[in-house]
Amino acid sequence: MLTDWKFKMSEDKYWLPAHVPGCVHTDLIKSGKIEDPFYGKNELGIQWIDKKDWEYATTFDLDQQLVKAQHVELEFAGLDTYADVYLNNEHILSADNMFRTWKVDVKQYVKERENQLRVYFRSPIKEDLPKLEQLGYQLPAANDHSEDGELGDKRVSIFARKAPYHYGWDWGPRFVTSGIWKEVKLVAWEELNITDLYIRQDDISKSAAHVTAMVDVEASDLWEGTLKLATDGISIEQNVTLHKGLNQLEIPITIENPKLWWSRGLGEQHFYFFTILCEQNEKVVTEKIVRTGLRTINVIRENDVSGQSFYFELNGVPIFTKGANHIPNDSFVTEVTYDRYKHEIVSAIEANMNMLRVWGGGIYEYDVFYELCDEHGILVWQDFMFACSMYPGDAEFLASVKAEAIDTVKRLRNHPCMAIWCGNNEIDSAWAHYVEDAGWGWKQDFTNEQREKIWSDYEAIFHQLLPSVVESLAPDVFYWPSSPMQAITNNEDQHATTTSTKGDIHYWEVWHMQKPFSEYNTHVGRYMSEYGFQSFPELKTVKSYAPDNQLAWESDVMLHHQKNGDGNYLIKQYMDMYLPEPNDFPSFLYMSHVLQAEGIKSAIEAHRRHKPFCMGTLYWQMNDCWPVASWSSMDYYGRWKALHYFVKKSFKDVVLSIDGMDEEKVHIHLISDSMEDVVGTLELQVMTFDGESIFSTTKTVKVKGDTAQNIYSVTVNDFIQEHERNRIVLVAKLVTDKGIVDAKEHYFVPSKDLQLVEPEIKVKRLNDSEFSLTSNVLAKNVYLEAAEEGVFTDNYFDLLPGETKIVTFTEIGKQSFVPKRLDTLHVSSMLDHIKLNTTR
Repeated sequence: MLTDWKFKMSEDKYWLPAHVPGCVHTDLIKSGKIEDPFYGKNELGIQWIDKKDWEYATTFDLDQQLVKAQHVELEFAGLDTYADVYLNNEHILSADNMFRTWKVDVKQYVKERENQLRVYFRSPIKEDLPKLEQLGYQLPAANDHSEDGELGDKRVSIFARKAPYHYGWDWGPRFVTSGIWKEVKLVAWEELNITDLYIRQDDISKSAAHVTAMVDVEASDLWEGTLKLATDGISIEQNVTLHKGLNQLEIPITIENPKLWWSRGLGEQHFYFFTILCEQNEKVVTEKIVRTGLRTINVIRENDVSGQSFYFELNGVPIFTKGANHIPNDSFVTEVTYDRYKHEIVSAIEANMNMLRVWGGGIYEYDVFYELCDEHGILVWQDFMFACSMYPGDAEFLASVKAEAIDTVKRLRNHPCMAIWCGNNEIDSAWAHYVEDAGWGWKQDFTNEQREKIWSDYEAIFHQLLPSVVESLAPDVFYWPSSPMQAITNNEDQHATTTSTKGDIHYWEVWHMQKPFSEYNTHVGRYMSEYGFQSFPELKTVKSYAPDNQLAWESDVMLHHQKNGDGNYLIKQYMDMYLPEPNDFPSFLYMSHVLQAEGIKSAIEAHRRHKPFCMGTLYWQMNDCWPVASWSSMDYYGRWKALHYFVKKSFKDVVLSIDGMDEEKVHIHLISDSMEDVVGTLELQVMTFDGESIFSTTKTVKVKGDTAQNIYSVTVNDFIQEHERNRIVLVAKLVTDKGIVDAKEHYFVPSKDLQLVEPEIKVKRLNDSEFSLTSNVLAKNVYLEAAEEGVFTDNYFDLLPGETKIVTFTEIGKQSFVPKRLDTLHVSSMLDHIKLNTTR
């Protein structure tokens, strides 16, 4: 791997130290040339960077043996984006796609000493503005913040095969980067080089796994020898004759009684390591090892009385997929460490998820992301990198997309976590070609001739090119053209609506259209792949970007760190609907957490109650790329919001869900994603906030595994009697031979109308990381704060009178969160955050 890089603006004379992998922005930060881009409104002051050309350079030596090798290849795993590469003053490569791997045989250019490598990055803005002028009209690109980039309404993001979110999004800033964003290395080889090993999974069952090793071998000349392949006690040898150039071999393998790979909650994540080598005269000439898990993964779309199903089936088992949408973890992706990726994936596991959707406006993630998903049993819904825009369809653009798709599918196809390839995010429904008054109003800006051309270009990419690549290179994984949609029908039935009974749905009327949370209960589709609600990050995070004089939700800095237009006002509007008035700015942040958590909890549990009609729920969004108000459940620094703690409970494999949307009735559901039947006792109690029991009952329950069932319904007046609804709580517990499996509270009025009583919360330290809490009366949404970085086993919970809550402070361990010493703890509840005289 090549190191010791330097960089400069092309017009400058002096070089500065550079970090590779990295980008211009991060190198300028580390050199002290620009201020922290995330602080205040600094983003707006560094938009000049993307208008400049930049150069990176290094000098390297090679040992004599390497220089004499038959082949010496220079490999760039990622160049962002328009780059010309020079080696010893010879132009060897022109790159134009951030998502591709670039390889060049440089045997004729390298020498033993003082090799000069230079990469010249052309401004992506200057490169693409002429393309816009040549096209003659502006293609829709709703989230391109061209105004912040000092380009007016000229949106050029759609021309670059580059991470779309670099140009801004409704949760992210505009930093249009340039740089060497993945490793650079020299690879030398002699007679043979195995360039790819793919284990195609042809037929997998419990009794036998039939797979085919697809091997790509480059040969310098005619070669004869022995090919050996081995895995878990299986060894295959065969004599082969390889011709000069690329050789593609297929080796069938049968594994008896295989150990299968399962997603979290269903079984172990077992791996097979396949080793292949070419040997001649007992000398290994080349070899390669890959890891994969054996599984079948299908998307089942079958017509039924309600429409058409849409669910994932793993090893023949239908799965209700639970998870979130993932965006890049940083505006500058080279800043994301292994530990940050691990924190995200383990946080998903701790929250009982089994799927993440890699959304199409970011990047195809680094290998480590997929390796962690493999190891922890997280299925991946993988978008291609197209989102919320219409794209050109000229031959050069299509050729670049095809090469990008080939590189990406080949890189990721051995990962057992890969569950679906999706062409794009929201473009089918945004354009809505077959319904004149549907969509986002894009097509009305174009003539009929332009419309047909734009739609034809769309179909060329998403209905022809991408599915053909997936089918040829990864036939065991399903391809879906756009999320959301119903099916390719070439008529009005193609586009998804909020009431679709087939395909997947993005439901955004809650939030964007200010609909109440109760709408989540009535808008449930076959697969809910997007929905969300915003909150602010916690105070510690806000202070990382806002000075003390900006700590107000309407301040310039707080509004700048809110990319969704009226987002701060929407949070305030919903807060007025559901929560009491906060007493200060920190309390406003706290209330926003509770608000978001309650809203998304109601959505998740509505989706799960509708199982098997609905078979998947992926909320928007898991994470952030900078410190910001957004839909995330975990902020930029990995700090869990209330939402992540609520998700952990609502995604449990066996869960109680209380549906009280109908004010006169309460329905209690038991939902199981376990394969085992659930047998136990439902314990119900209605109590006043000071602990007086006014109703209690028990019921024996038996629910089949992998089902959702309404196990108890009651008219509210039957058990509240003369008591006021704003002073009581219903507590439901499911008790089995394993103890209390789940417990839920239900209130009969919104939180803003509750007549809360001042709690006396007592905290007792049990050991360095564990403590217990008790309260004399109901303590609503108890909030635990620590000076140290870590997460609690529970937070923002309701502490019932007379009950003891044991909580542990934790940090990331090898496979999960492990206890961590906690020295300081601050405890508050909702009443501490309410403005005086608003509840009594």
